[in-house]
Amino acid sequence: MREPSLGPVFGMKGGATGGGYSQVLPMEDINLHFTGDFAAIEKSHNLLSALIDNNIQSKTRSINIDPRTVSWKRVMDMNDRSLRNVVVGLGGTSFGIPRETGFDITAASEIMAILCLTTSLSDLKERLGNIFIGFTFDKKPVYARDLNAQGAMAALLKDAIEPNLVQTIEGTPAIIHGGPFANIAQGTNSVLATKMGMSLSDYVVTEAGFGSDLGAEKFFDIKCQSAGLSPKAMVLVATIRALKYHGGVALADLGQENADAVEKGLPNLEKHLENTAHFNLPVVVAINRFTSDSEAEIEVIRKRCQALGHPVFINEAWAKGGAGAEDLAQGVVDTVNESKDKFTPMYDWDSPVMEKIATIATKIYGAKSVDYDARAKRDLRKIERLGLEKLPVCIAKTQKSLSDNPKLLGRPRDFILTVREIEIAAGAGFLIPITGNILRMPGLPATPSAEAIDIDDEGNISGLF
Repeated sequence: MREPSLGPVFGMKGGATGGGYSQVLPMEDINLHFTGDFAAIEKSHNLLSALIDNNIQSKTRSINIDPRTVSWKRVMDMNDRSLRNVVVGLGGTSFGIPRETGFDITAASEIMAILCLTTSLSDLKERLGNIFIGFTFDKKPVYARDLNAQGAMAALLKDAIEPNLVQTIEGTPAIIHGGPFANIAQGTNSVLATKMGMSLSDYVVTEAGFGSDLGAEKFFDIKCQSAGLSPKAMVLVATIRALKYHGGVALADLGQENADAVEKGLPNLEKHLENTAHFNLPVVVAINRFTSDSEAEIEVIRKRCQALGHPVFINEAWAKGGAGAEDLAQGVVDTVNESKDKFTPMYDWDSPVMEKIATIATKIYGAKSVDYDARAKRDLRKIERLGLEKLPVCIAKTQKSLSDNPKLLGRPRDFILTVREIEIAAGAGFLIPITGNILRMPGLPATPSAEAIDIDDEGNISGLF
């Protein structure tokens, strides 16, 4: 699994340790500072930011960086919309060279992506050195290695590179390492954690954030290709609440029985099931049961999935712990043992950048075509100039819709995906097309979860969920 980010913990979504009898422990520690991995990533990232501005200011060590071209921002593990766009270097000549920049949330840091894709300390240093910063006034590209930054950055990550072992309420081992979001990053835990799990167990289940359009696609096309992994099956998690939402039910009414709305929301589930065929993997559907779910609503999903040829199981781990997921687990094992399928990625990394984006947009999202803003077109020319066309693409897109418009629910068709810009993550080894209005620094909701979190005189924390 991935590690929780403090942004959602204090924002809207809450923590990421599970609930009921399906939790990893210790919940408070994992949801807050845990082992300090996020802090180390944040410090490593911001060290490079400081080195960049220091070099721009320097009169003796300058490598002639053009501050107008610097694409490297700063990061902080908190939802703070006021930091999305800032000006640094104000205050006079001894305070730096003024320039526009901004903050991303730590989960969106390229350092986070690098940590989750690296295979060793030497690989980590090489990837850190490959981080693209900007250009010199002579139009030459500048990388982190040009500032001799990779050694110190890697030193800050010495412990963070190690996977973290915790346990569930029932004592089952779980490895939690890395925390990239799936809507703005690759959305899966580290390669090192996955390979460690594979070395210790016959079956390893790894989580990929959000749906097949985000976490799954990026897991298959980026992580698996990068690490040489060959998954054997996919579990698609569905909830009655989500399908009712895609069927037009308001958030406030999701707890009320409405089998007709579940039926109306099924096209969304069907599209996710269709998407898995592109990777040539067998699929098991898991209905994550809530106490408000009725048998009639569950039967709507079961009948449709079975008609489409996909096994479906009820997951009641929240209420019953491991016993509530035994049928699902056995179903996955049976599927793996019976399958003759062999995993195939969606696209070839050597394909042109626009072709890779179009492949995902049309086949996974269901778009009619892709439109590029002027900035994105300039970014494409920059990518070609830098010789980075053969990198995979990690598309930043809303998780609320298969499209780039969060208001298009269900199964949108014939829409146009709009790419605003394309960020370069040369160290991580991918490009980041940013679509629609997606932002890489979230904001807090009107009533943040932080308002309900407290600690008593004995050190007991309350309000976390």
